[in-house]
Amino acid sequence: MSRKIHTAAIFALLLALVFVVSGFAQEPATEKSKQSPEAEVIQLPAPQHDSRTSVEKAISLRRSVREYADVPLPISEISQILWAAQGFTQERKEPPRMWNPKYEWQGGLRTAPSAGALYPMEIYLLAGNVEGLAKGFYKFIPKNHSLKKMMSVDKRTDLCNAALKQASIEKAAAVIVMAAVYERTSFKYGERAERYVHIEVGSIAENVYLQGMTLGIGTVIIGAFIDKEVKSVLQLPEDENPLAIMPLGKIPKKAEQK
Repeated sequence: MSRKIHTAAIFALLLALVFVVSGFAQEPATEKSKQSPEAEVIQLPAPQHDSRTSVEKAISLRRSVREYADVPLPISEISQILWAAQGFTQERKEPPRMWNPKYEWQGGLRTAPSAGALYPMEIYLLAGNVEGLAKGFYKFIPKNHSLKKMMSVDKRTDLCNAALKQASIEKAAAVIVMAAVYERTSFKYGERAERYVHIEVGSIAENVYLQGMTLGIGTVIIGAFIDKEVKSVLQLPEDENPLAIMPLGKIPKKAEQK
């Protein structure tokens, strides 16, 4: 009887080892399948640093545009606008002295001013009708001027609903979303951080406005939305707070301007 029990115990042990080994063998494939959609990175065309439109002309043309022509935006123009929002203007390998080590230093100074060069803003793009870019939700990566795909779903309608059904969001060819990580700035500036971050949002928005005008692309800065719903729709990290939405589209001949 004891011999039968011993044999059964050995069999059970071997069976358990088979399950463990098979589990290890499958783990890399499972992990890969989870990461593959999110890990996709799209290299953007290099931005231009000169144009035929003067700064004065762009300022004089600047308007808030809420209606857009039903035409796609070239990825080259999306690239240009993202560069204007948060692109690099100078390489800087070492982070600022008061940089929060919790976050990655991207490695350069950018187009919009930021208190202490701490860059709390994350820039996202909802692509709906962009030539050379699949519909989906992307994160702009300044350090290599690229887009990281976060979702392969067109979220314009959902974002529109979260923003009190403002139609310009749903009708736009693409939408920029700005989200702030206050902790990057509060690490140095404490309670003054919120003020400095909000100043930065305005600077980024004006860059987007002016760059858009040089390309015939209209936009409007939107701050009326339900924060929790925007975070939920876009699945933003806990420490990222949505502050502004800017739909993008070609300016039609007769657009509502204000």
